[in-house]
Amino acid sequence: MNTSRDVVEAAIRVALTKDREEEKQLCAKFRSEEVLAAGVDFGGEFIISITKIIERAIVAAKREGLIGESHTEEGAVAGAAREAVSQIINKAIGLNVGGKIGIARSGPHVSVCLFFGIGMLHLNEMAIGLGHRVI
Repeated sequence: MNTSRDVVEAAIRVALTKDREEEKQLCAKFRSEEVLAAGVDFGGEFIISITKIIERAIVAAKREGLIGESHTEEGAVAGAAREAVSQIINKAIGLNVGGKIGIARSGPHVSVCLFFGIGMLHLNEMAIGLGHRVI
């Protein structure tokens, strides 16, 4: 069985992939190690995007079979995504953000990693937010 550390590492690695092809290859590798993983892009004005980021994490987790339709599983992903958002809020408030969400699950462990570019024009700060829950 994979540990919470393994699941967190998988979510971070998926969030750092450069393109869809790399993401698909990495998710297939993790699947062979009994870790389910998914990635999805996001972007926009930070405050407006918070709800969209959490929703995208839940939808991607469902789409890739990481979670089912239960409130417990959806809530775990939403909680982990919210925790990840809360870690970068001071840097991002009032600015635009863009990046990738990495979600991973093995057994009861689920982790959400948000890789952010924060700023305007080409003046970006980079940040990672991370959340973990047990289902």
